[in-house]
Amino acid sequence: MSTAGSGERRLRRSAPRLHSAAQMASRAAAYGGQRLTVRFGGPVRTRVIVTLACILALASADAATVGASATALRSSLHIDNTDVGLLVAVNSMVGAVAALPFGFLADRVSRTWTLSVSIVLWGLAMVMSATAGSFGTLLLWRLGLGVVTAASGPPIASLVGDYFPSSERGVIYSYILSGELLGAGVGFTITGDISAISWQAAFVILGLAAFPLAWVASRLPEPARGGANPIVADRPPVSGAPTDPEPASDEEEWTGYQWTAPPPPPPGRFQPKGAYEEAEREFAAARQVAPDDAPEITDAQRLAAASGIEPDYRLVDQAHRGNMGFVASVRYVLSLRTNVALIVSSACGYYFLAGVQTFGVEFVKGRYHVGTALANLLMIAIGAGAVLGVVTAGPLSDAWLHRGRMQARILVPALGATGTVILFVPALLTHSVATALPYVIVAAFALSTQNPPIDAARLDIMPSHLWGRAEGVRTFLRTMAQALAPLLFGALSDVIGLRNTFLVMLLPLAASAYFLFQATRTYPRDVATAAASSVPAGGRGWPRIFP
Repeated sequence: MSTAGSGERRLRRSAPRLHSAAQMASRAAAYGGQRLTVRFGGPVRTRVIVTLACILALASADAATVGASATALRSSLHIDNTDVGLLVAVNSMVGAVAALPFGFLADRVSRTWTLSVSIVLWGLAMVMSATAGSFGTLLLWRLGLGVVTAASGPPIASLVGDYFPSSERGVIYSYILSGELLGAGVGFTITGDISAISWQAAFVILGLAAFPLAWVASRLPEPARGGANPIVADRPPVSGAPTDPEPASDEEEWTGYQWTAPPPPPPGRFQPKGAYEEAEREFAAARQVAPDDAPEITDAQRLAAASGIEPDYRLVDQAHRGNMGFVASVRYVLSLRTNVALIVSSACGYYFLAGVQTFGVEFVKGRYHVGTALANLLMIAIGAGAVLGVVTAGPLSDAWLHRGRMQARILVPALGATGTVILFVPALLTHSVATALPYVIVAAFALSTQNPPIDAARLDIMPSHLWGRAEGVRTFLRTMAQALAPLLFGALSDVIGLRNTFLVMLLPLAASAYFLFQATRTYPRDVATAAASSVPAGGRGWPRIFP
């Protein structure tokens, strides 16, 4: 009796402290949400960015959960590393094939509804995966997951191009692609720790999270195609200014408490003084006959015009022929040499990343002799470095582009890929976790700097009416290579060990850097071709500005 009374008194005394802590947590969450809304440019943009990031996070969490559940899966289903790799590989390979038709649909049907339906189907397939009692049944459900996962890539790429102005697409991609890494962190830690108790419970948790996300995605507005009417960032009222100012145009940028038009880039080797302004006048004259929803001309395309770079008029004429069929659009997408180089480079980078997601925890545990909990914490630290790289690369490439460096969105990832290879070597050779951790964190930073600029660059070199199909083709080719990574990592590690496997798999990263540096040569002309394809002048409305 006295014990119960003592417990009640302690509970009453602690109740005010608990209430105060809850209030502080609520205020902190509200403040964080407000700051996030300001950084993203308003509540509408915040809802779009967070939703798209969460969609990518789901797919990434799925792959990471399989890797973190490897021990439990091997024990429960009596399989080896090759089988674990196969579970991830079949998902990716089926998704690669399905990406082509979904890319075609992304250019023709509502993209927000495509996303919401695919997320619902993904959640159902994930929940059903938890009911699998054998490896064959689980493999079958993974095949279904691959189909619906493919539906997200093309619509997201097309929506980013239409939702946001070209001048900030690198920054926006930094925010959205951080969802991939945060999702992987959730897979490695939260659901990974749950899988130590029950891998079925981890799968059910991920599946249930899909249904509210599908509802949010269905509520997103469907933007006008071609980037003609992007969502401009909100601006707070300036002291002494009207309380309801006119919305900022696409040619303005946020500088803190004022809106100012960005200065033209300084004259460079191929850019005479006044060429940028003359290119602007040429574009304005050529687009007077354009409808209000005409595609937007990007900053890189203006720089190409100011530098006197001639487009490939053969491809311009193809782009102006109207609705391309499936084969013709695929042929066009693969005719752009820069796009092919970016696809190959992206495939090499994702190839290595897929192996890390699937076998990273196993490698850390075996190489550095740490437990599962500590291995997951180390993966969180590495993931933090990767997130920092993602959120840094987009703004850096955009700022460099605004200063007149046309190839900025190619050079930043090229330098990042080079640094990744150099930094991973000492981390893989040492046995000390304390020695390896700084190298691996910085290498993860360098590796993740590639994706936001590359994704923004692809929108610069592709006519807007082909964004969905271009992403479908890229997803197909990239994912086919990525799908082989877990399988080859698993099979090779069973023969030569995980350490040697990771060393061998650095070769694709070196190839990624090579193809990116090659892309810097072809990027300017492909940018000019995309701009000329967007000007409604029969393929000859491109400003002819020569030094």
